[in-house]
Parts: sequence; C-alpha cells; structure tokens
Amino acid sequence: MDFTNKVAISTGAASGMGLLFAENIAALGGNVVMCDVNSEVLAEKVAAINEKGVGRAVGVICDVRDYAQVCAARDRAVAEFGRIDIMANFAGGTAVRMCKVDREKHPEFPDVPIDVYDWGIDVNLKGPFYFAHAVLGQMREQRSGLIINIGSITGAEGDGYGMDYPTSKAGLMYGLTKSITQFGAKYGIRCVCISPGPVLTRAAMANMKTPLGRAAEPQEIIDLCLFVASEKGQFINGENIMIDGGRNAMGRYTK
Repeated sequence: MDFTNKVAISTGAASGMGLLFAENIAALGGNVVMCDVNSEVLAEKVAAINEKGVGRAVGVICDVRDYAQVCAARDRAVAEFGRIDIMANFAGGTAVRMCKVDREKHPEFPDVPIDVYDWGIDVNLKGPFYFAHAVLGQMREQRSGLIINIGSITGAEGDGYGMDYPTSKAGLMYGLTKSITQFGAKYGIRCVCISPGPVLTRAAMANMKTPLGRAAEPQEIIDLCLFVASEKGQFINGENIMIDGGRNAMGRYTK
C-alpha cells in the first residue's frame, strides 16, 4: 500500500489505534495530522514519527467536543499539506471507564451523573459529527476524500450501564456513515465505518468472547482501515464492517 502525498487526520492520535493508524500512514509515505488533548504525549509521538523521515506528522491539540478546535485542526491540515484525503475518527471510549465512575457508589444507569454520559456522547458521537461537518467542505472542493468512522460491536449489542457508548457507536455505524455517504456521492467522497470487537488495546479485552477464542491485535484493525483507504478499497462505501472475530454471530448476552 502506498499513501505517498496523501494526507490523513487521525483523532485520539497520542495513543491506541489512533496513534497506530498515524504511524502506519506515515510509514507508507503519507502525511498525518495527529489530534489529541494530551499535549505532552502527542508531541513525543509526533517527534518519533518525524525522526523516521518517511511521511511527515503534525500534532494539533484538539478536544473533539469543541467545534472551534475541530475547525482549527482542519485548517492546520490544509495549511500544512493543502488537502485532506482521509479523516479517521479514533477518539473515544466508554464514559464510565474514562471518567472513572465508582460503580459501588453509582451501581446502575440512573445513578450515574448525567454529565458522565454527556461526555461520552460528545466524544464518541458529536466529535465525529463535528469533524465530518468541518472536513466535508474541503473534500467537496477536492472532489475526493474518505471518512473512516470507528464503531464497535457494542453498538450492536448494547450496554445496560455504559449506555452512552452503544448509543454513540450505533449512531456512527448506521446513521452518520450512511448519511455522509449520501451527501458525498456526487463529490467522489466515501464514508466507511470499521466496527471492532474486542481489541487488545487494553488487557481486559481478552475477556470478551469470540468464536476465534481471542481478541484482535490492534494492527489487524488498522490493516482493514488501510485497505479501505487504499486504491484496492475504493469500491467499499457506505458500509459498516464488523471485524470482531465472529462475536456478532454469537448469541447475545455473551459478556
């Protein structure tokens, strides 16, 4: 795969799959704008990519909940590289975990402060929506581009406690991805959602069952993203692709 002269934006890019995607794009010749709220770690990761001297990385401090910061990231990408070919929405996480909710004090959904769920919906759904709104004008002008949304098996399964996450991910997997595809059709813009099952970005993911008896390695998810973005994946559009080791084929309530 060759991404020479291609330009990608990756969110959540200081760690996890957002970082891995950025590293892969740069290693394959592309340029990448890496967005994250963790300025110190982001600067370190950007420097590490640039030291390798293949594709170039630029870091932008960006809270995906803030539309002005989202627009600033878009503008930086255009200023630095002149275009945006790939928008990859990796930033996210389950709010009750990310906000460190004490389940003993807040045992069930109605007990959790609503601002926790606000955080989850803002990051997991509004963030990708904001980035779509911000970059699609540039892609329309180019008459090309790809938005990659990151869904989750949880968007199909639900979660009776961390409800922000499946609600947001289902919105990406179906409503947002299909809607962007409909808008983008006449401009040569594609949108695809990649929806992982358990991924070993955290050790606990190994406890989620799959028919294959394991969780995915992060690179397996990124390889699918790269294929969709590559010349070989140009006919994939408007679809939610599960990459879950067969978990979605199992019976429900398999946690």
